[in-house]
Parts: sequence; C-alpha cells; structure tokens
Amino acid sequence: MDWYNKACFYHIYPLGYCGQLQPNDYVSEPTGRIKDIIKQIPQIKSMGFNAVYFGPVFESVKHGYDTVDYRVIDRRLGTNADFKEVCDALHENGIKVVVDGVFNHVGRDFWAFRDVREKRWDSRYKDWFHLRDGNSNYNDGFYYEGWEGYYDLVKLNLYNPDVKNHLKDCISGWVNEFGIDGLRLDVAYCLDENFLKELRRHCKGIREDFWLMGETLHGDYNKWANPDMLDSVTNYECYKGIYSSFNDMNMFEIAYSINRQFGSEHWCIYRGKHLYSFLDNHDVSRIATILKNKEHLKPAYALLFTMPGIPAVYYGSEYGWEADKKDGDDGLRVPYNAQENTELTDFISKLAKFHTESKALCYGSYRQLQLQNHNYAFARECDGDTVVAMINAGEAVTFNVNMGGMYEDILTGEKFDLSQGVPVSANNARVFKKI
Repeated sequence: MDWYNKACFYHIYPLGYCGQLQPNDYVSEPTGRIKDIIKQIPQIKSMGFNAVYFGPVFESVKHGYDTVDYRVIDRRLGTNADFKEVCDALHENGIKVVVDGVFNHVGRDFWAFRDVREKRWDSRYKDWFHLRDGNSNYNDGFYYEGWEGYYDLVKLNLYNPDVKNHLKDCISGWVNEFGIDGLRLDVAYCLDENFLKELRRHCKGIREDFWLMGETLHGDYNKWANPDMLDSVTNYECYKGIYSSFNDMNMFEIAYSINRQFGSEHWCIYRGKHLYSFLDNHDVSRIATILKNKEHLKPAYALLFTMPGIPAVYYGSEYGWEADKKDGDDGLRVPYNAQENTELTDFISKLAKFHTESKALCYGSYRQLQLQNHNYAFARECDGDTVVAMINAGEAVTFNVNMGGMYEDILTGEKFDLSQGVPVSANNARVFKKI
C-alpha cells in the first residue's frame, strides 16, 4: 500500500519541459505538447524511476501556479484527453503519477475571481477570497490578499466550505479522469491545518494509498508530516546541507542534519518518516551550477539516493544541465531535449534502480560509521538487508568502517570484505550491499 516509500521520482515542470512558457491567450487551440512526454517514458523507466511528479498542468495565466481553472488541462499543454493518454502510458509502464495541487492561491483570471472583479461586492463568490474595503494595485475597487505580497496570486479562503468542496471535487475528478496517485501541495506551509486534515480524509477515502506531499521550507516538519495531515514533505534542510557540505568541504554539516532527523537516538525527530529528498527543482539553481567542483556531482547523487528519504531528480539534471536562479525562473524550466546518456546519467540510473529494490534504503535505520571533513560513511539496515554508503569529497582515501562480512559494490560489481579498508577514489562514492 505504501508504494511512495519505495519510489524514486522524476520531476517534470510541464510548461517548461514542453517549451510553453509564453503567457496564456485563452483562445489558442490546445497544443497537444504534453503528449511529447510519452516518447520519453522508455528513458524515464530505463533510468529506474517509478514515479513522476508533474508541476502544474491545469489552465493558468502564465507559470502554472496562477490557476485559471482546476478542471481543465492548460491549453498550452493540450487537452484533458491528452493528459489522460500520458497518465495511462505511465501507468502501463509501472510508473505512478503525482500532480501539483496549488490550493493556496489562484490567478487573477480564475473564473470565480473574474466574477468578483466584474460584480465586486455583489458577486456570489466574494467570500471565496480575502476581500476588504480599499483598492488593489490593479484598481479593482476592493483590496484582496495575495500570496506573500504577490497580487497576481490571489489567496483562496480555505475556511469557506464552498471553496473546500470545490477543491475536493476537483481532486476526485483528477483521480477519476486521470488516475493520479497523489498530490504535491504547493506552499503547504501556508495552508490551514484543518483544511489539510479535511484534504487527507477526502483523499484517503478515495484511495487508501493516495500520497500527499507538501512543500515546506523551514521549521519542524512534524507539524505537517503526521498521521492527521500529510505523508511527506520536502526536506529543504538536507537539500541545503548537501550542497553546502560539498562546497565548504565540510561533511559534518549534512551528517549532523541526517543524524538529527533520522538517527537512532530518542531525540532524533523524523525517525520512521519518509521525507522528499532532492538536489534541485524548478525553484532553485541546478545542482550542477551550485556545486563549486563539478566532480562532486556523482558523490552528491550517491548521498541523495542512499540517505533516508524518497529521492527525486529534476528533469535534465541527470545530464548535468546548469541554470542559475538569479537569471530568472524561465532558465530553470527550459524545454527538454533528449540526448545520449552520460556517465552521470548511468550513475544515477544504477542508484535509482538499486534504491527501489533495497529494503534497507526504503525502510532501513541509519547509523553513522565514519566522518571527517572530506569523507562520510553510514549504514542503512532493515530485516537483514544492509547497505553501506561511502561518500568522498576529497582526495583518494581509504575508508575503515569495520563492517564484517562480504559486500558488493552496486556501482562496479566489485566484492569487498568491509572489515578491511576500502579505497575510494577522489570525488567519488561507493555503495555496498551485503551478500
């Protein structure tokens, strides 16, 4: 039932992936571009990914997070029938489908807000939003709340039963029409807790194995990831810890975060939880740009796939694509161009395939074995299945982890007795399974 705890996610931002970032004109014929993804399913599957997370797919003003209609696929991507074809093809290949649930806010062209703009206080939908006397930046004749001061993103009133029922009806429709397997909740840290509880009851009532993951940044993730609300949240603490540990040549930072979250001591705060782990996404610079030393890409991905959590790779990063957040969001969301596998792609593929098959990596405990500024080793164990990861950010080094027995390097096939020293080349990683 818990397919998501055994998942490796491939993250697609559809409007960027399909080269459709121009503003919506609301009159053009649907492009059908979303079906381009079908051609790439063999590649996604061959890389070892068994789940796809789609960024916004529903009709929006420009970037997807400014929704116009939750019931219609964005015409820049295609039609509802086109997206169903994509979802069916993914499911036929054993790949789960998760979509973005953008429920905190909508775009100014959202159908109910258009009615409010036209009729103002006489609109039957005025209580769907947080309106007050005054005026807006757009001279609407009333003031409304926008998300974090962005007035192109109109906050929904999630205390209003009609709003909640509309959103829940839309989710039910997505399950019935597209067969989606879960939701990633945009800015979950902004969503009312009672709304999240209602949402969970609704979604789990449709399907017990329906997955709910929330976007969170800081704070105690237990606030959102708990039996009453969400199954998982984004692990931004470890996202930052990974790249800064490599850039500062200080593996103590990420080791501290992982042990704080998942260690065996009673004070470790997220034991037994499966947080969503990543090196980059549609909101941040690509990892290949962030890392000062590009040779750290492989050990960074090795760490991502072996640490506790549900690993995700953002489309294109498997090839080492670069993009800097300071140059604008569009640069992070470029069209996908198929290319030949690289050494990095093959490396990630081996890790992803192994992760989905490994009980230790999906469910296992965490135990630190060795830690120095430039190198870090730990063990994951579950029901007799043992995995040992060795992460080296510096010069060639010999790890001494004192793990008795024979192990196989899942990346090279070599066999070692881990009671003895194990060489790891510069800026590299080794991942061993007990045999």
